[in-house]
Amino acid sequence: MHGLDMRVGLGHDIHRLATGRRLVLGGVPVDFDRGLVGHSDADVLLHAVIDALLGAAGLGDIGQWFPNTEERWRDADSADLLKTVVAEIHRQRWNIANLDCTISLQQPRLTSHKPKIKKRLAELLGIETDAVNVKAKSGEQVGPVGREEAIVADAVVLLHRENQT
Repeated sequence: MHGLDMRVGLGHDIHRLATGRRLVLGGVPVDFDRGLVGHSDADVLLHAVIDALLGAAGLGDIGQWFPNTEERWRDADSADLLKTVVAEIHRQRWNIANLDCTISLQQPRLTSHKPKIKKRLAELLGIETDAVNVKAKSGEQVGPVGREEAIVADAVVLLHRENQT
């Protein structure tokens, strides 16, 4: 009997903003006076996507795969980390159906960047751009996001594969 096996994964990440760092969101450089602090390039959106994919496939989390205690991941390009995870997802016979994600930040405004982020995410995941949705939300001047101390990202993915039972 053939059936469709489906799984949903949720990813969440937060990184502090600081001067002297470049800002990269969804694999796209964003011109801003501050960037995100982290062991890698601190791309908060790609980290949330990685966690969503790993969660859906039952493969742990980003900290297990790319520990911040290992020097080899220092200043790593998060796009490369995502490519590693996507390759493992495909090795496990999963297909990525879609991605829906939200970036929460007070500044900078992402209106002009969202199409580039969407396109880059689709490229990295190997899916059509219409299977990717990118939303940006203001912090409404509340909490660490609203005070421009941090940026938060959330991601939800749907994986599917044909079940050969």
